[in-house]
Amino acid sequence: MGRYSGEEGGPLTASSRAWRRTMSPGIGSGPRRGRTPGPPRDRFKARLLRLYGALRRRYGPQRWWPGRSPYEIAVGAVLAQHTAWINAARAIAALRARRRLTPKRLAALGVSRLSGIIRSAGTHRVKARRLQALTRWILDRLDGRLRRMRTMPLGPLRAGLLEIPGLGPETADAILLYAAGRPVFVADAYARRILTRHRLISAHAGYEEVRHW
Repeated sequence: MGRYSGEEGGPLTASSRAWRRTMSPGIGSGPRRGRTPGPPRDRFKARLLRLYGALRRRYGPQRWWPGRSPYEIAVGAVLAQHTAWINAARAIAALRARRRLTPKRLAALGVSRLSGIIRSAGTHRVKARRLQALTRWILDRLDGRLRRMRTMPLGPLRAGLLEIPGLGPETADAILLYAAGRPVFVADAYARRILTRHRLISAHAGYEEVRHW
């Protein structure tokens, strides 16, 4: 499998849930009598929805991001940075074999021991520090319960994740979407490539611009 993005890595295929959005009614000729006017029609979103529909009919639900728990998904988002997903999956399997895939158990590992376990993910010392920082944040802010992320205000929650050393916007959004089930768009390299090919965004659009698109 190839790399997920130039900045951070992960599974190649996005979850169909990421795209399962309800399109708003249009008001091309003004509001109709007796109906509450909805937000303006966005032709680009409508085109994107058609594209998603074609992909889903062709390939079916992909059921990504893989993971047995929200915490495992969050760990995978960090391990997949700058590497092929298969390497991250091996590191996750090694942690699972040692029964370390809970916040408290992983936090009990020192950086040195943790880096040895996740060596297959590459840059293992850097990722060990990032995993420890993320895990401490989960324990301190969420009492170790990632399910709390499902109901917290999205803006402050995302800002808190971005304060964790080593978590860029793409990793933070992957955690929000796949581990917490929040409606965010992960503007990874593959998404940008597709949108650029269909002339929906500029080839030079930055991450935040694409994320808000």
